[in-house]
Amino acid sequence: MRIVFAGTPDFAAASLNALIEAGHEILAVYTQPDRPAGRGRKARRGPVSQLAHDHGLCIEQPESLRNAEAQARLRELAPDVMVVAAYGLILPQPVLDIPDHGCLNVHASLLPRWRGAAPIQWAIAAGDTETGISIMQMDAGLDTGDVLSRHPITITDEDTGGSLHDRLAELGGKAISSALHELAHGSLNPEPQDDHRATYARKLERSDGRIDWQGSAQSLARRIRAFNPWPMAHTTVGDEAVRVLFAEPVNTEVTDADPGTVLERESSGALVQCGEGVIRITRVQLPGGRPQSMQDLINGGRPVLLPGQRLGA
Repeated sequence: MRIVFAGTPDFAAASLNALIEAGHEILAVYTQPDRPAGRGRKARRGPVSQLAHDHGLCIEQPESLRNAEAQARLRELAPDVMVVAAYGLILPQPVLDIPDHGCLNVHASLLPRWRGAAPIQWAIAAGDTETGISIMQMDAGLDTGDVLSRHPITITDEDTGGSLHDRLAELGGKAISSALHELAHGSLNPEPQDDHRATYARKLERSDGRIDWQGSAQSLARRIRAFNPWPMAHTTVGDEAVRVLFAEPVNTEVTDADPGTVLERESSGALVQCGEGVIRITRVQLPGGRPQSMQDLINGGRPVLLPGQRLGA
């Protein structure tokens, strides 16, 4: 099949790589324009752009697909299908209508749960035990099209936003390869989504990482895992900022300490009182430092997360 691929970050690169390895004819790769990055603020290729460049693929980087020129260029390519994964640009109806088989989206949730921009993180934060990849026939709505296939995966208590992202990215490549094979043989069975079961995974903000110690230990531990590596959960000890990389709820005696109070610190972690229950913080990062375990923090002699200290926002 003649394919146009559209995607930008690492998650999308995994799907593009799977299509390349499967030997599909990739007419062009659409990806967002290279952005300034680093200290020199030089334009840097994104993961999909770099992968396409390495394989000598045609790269298209329009600022928008709403203008007639960009749509005419896509029409010239005459693709059988367009595969979209975390592209970051809206595909208007005229674009959706160009490929003979429309546009297929690689979405990181079991639709209709977690439509939207950050399904991986919100699935962990909500306490879901399962998520997955949905291959969806795109329409003009926000992740509302018919689902062509679902590929479930378990969320473990050790998963962070980063680790689950990587597992889903790999699964996404396998899922879209399988879907294209079935599409070529006419064996896909579209399933309309039940809008009444839909949930929304809004885009993450940096402020989402602020830890509100009034929350329950269970919910805070999930959010800390979900928001690693971005926007990263954070708190303060006095004037010093502390990133919290990993934590877990613990069973311990009920205390009357105020939420945010450090109860004890030992090599296995620091116990902190929450609005309901207690969590054990096991990995942190101080300003300008590297991620470290609680034992590393103790060995370094930093007076951070000491018993009796009150953590703030």
